[in-house]
Amino acid sequence: MPALELIDVFKSFTLHLQGGLRLPVVDGIGFTVAPGECVALVGPSGTGKSSILKMIYGSYRCDAGHIMVRDGGERIDIATADPRRVLALRQNVIGYVSQFLRAVPRVPALDVVCDGASAADTRARAAELLARLNIPEPMWQVPPATFSGGEQQRVNLARGFLRELPVLLLDEPTASLDASWSNLWTSESGRAPRLSRSFTTSRCATP
Repeated sequence: MPALELIDVFKSFTLHLQGGLRLPVVDGIGFTVAPGECVALVGPSGTGKSSILKMIYGSYRCDAGHIMVRDGGERIDIATADPRRVLALRQNVIGYVSQFLRAVPRVPALDVVCDGASAADTRARAAELLARLNIPEPMWQVPPATFSGGEQQRVNLARGFLRELPVLLLDEPTASLDASWSNLWTSESGRAPRLSRSFTTSRCATP
C-alpha cells in the first residue's frame, strides 16, 4: 500500500479583487510515494510545487481529485477528510518543513526542535540532529530568531526530522543553505527505508 497517492488532483485560486478571475495552478496531477521512497517535485517557480505539498498537508483544499494517505491499515482521503481528521494525521502521519522557521519567540533552539516534547531520549535525538547540522552547542539555548537564515533553516530541518513520521513533506528545505549544507538533508533522508518514511520535496529545476 502506498504511503501517499495523488489521483487526478486539480487546484485553482480565485482572485476576488479581480472580478473573480480564476487561476489554474494544478491540473490533473497524480503520483504515488512508497514507504521509504524520496520523491522530488521539480520545476520552475510558480508551477504549483508548494501548492501540491500544502494540499497534501491539508492547508489547501483541492478542487477535485483524491489525496490518499496511509494511516496504519487505513487509507484516508485528505481531499474530503474533516478538519479533526486532518489534524490527527498531522500529529501521527504527516510532517511538514517549510522554507521558513516559525517558532515561538524567546524559545531556545533545542526546545524549538523538541516542539514541546520533554522525554530524555527525544531531547538527546534533538541534540544529535543539531550537532549533525553544525549548530554549535552554546547556541542550543539561544532563541533561533537571532540566528542567520541558514542556521534557522537547519533548526527547521532538525525539527522536521525529529518526529520520524511516516510521511515528511519538505518545501524547498535547503533554500537558505549553500550546496555543502544542502547535501546533509540527503544523508538524513537515506535513513528512510529503515524508518519506513516517505519524503516528498519541492525544489526548482537546475540547469
